[in-house]
Amino acid sequence: MHSPTSQPWLHQHGQQVQKFGTLRQFPLALPYEARLDSCQRLNHLLADTQMLYALYKKHHWLMRGPTFYSLHLLLDKHAGEQLKLIDSLAERVQTLGGVAVGDPRHAAQFTRVPRPPDGAEEVPAMLSRLLEAHETILTAAHDDAARAAGSGDDGTSDLIVSEVIRTGELQSWFLAEHLVDTPLVRTVQE
Repeated sequence: MHSPTSQPWLHQHGQQVQKFGTLRQFPLALPYEARLDSCQRLNHLLADTQMLYALYKKHHWLMRGPTFYSLHLLLDKHAGEQLKLIDSLAERVQTLGGVAVGDPRHAAQFTRVPRPPDGAEEVPAMLSRLLEAHETILTAAHDDAARAAGSGDDGTSDLIVSEVIRTGELQSWFLAEHLVDTPLVRTVQE
């Protein structure tokens, strides 16, 4: 016979303890408005980064052709780096007293990254789609970092510059180089 206390309490549902879009007060020496603006901007970057991560995984699975192996590995590596960014962005929202976008359905409502077709695309189209998503994120990230710095939120600005922008720029470079039309075996002679 099992003791009732040794059994897990399953199927529990609780009340929300903090609504999305609200802030808790933490002793961070940052004004409420600065924290609120940073949380809103970070949640958009977080949603975009979640979508970019999903695109990387999708394209990693659907890769094909003579560059399959190298691109399959590269896209998986990039996805892993995006996953680290997701965690950093979400933790920064929480640090500021906000609620991070965590549910993929919620992230889909916030993202600025266009939805891809459900099926498989040609390899150059998949790479171009990843580059366009990076550019969307980088465009917002530059503005977000400047606004955070302007409001005194150096922690958010530093996170965006040192992690989001630098990672996105490097990944974009690696992807873009795969779209250069260059001979693989011999040079073109005139």
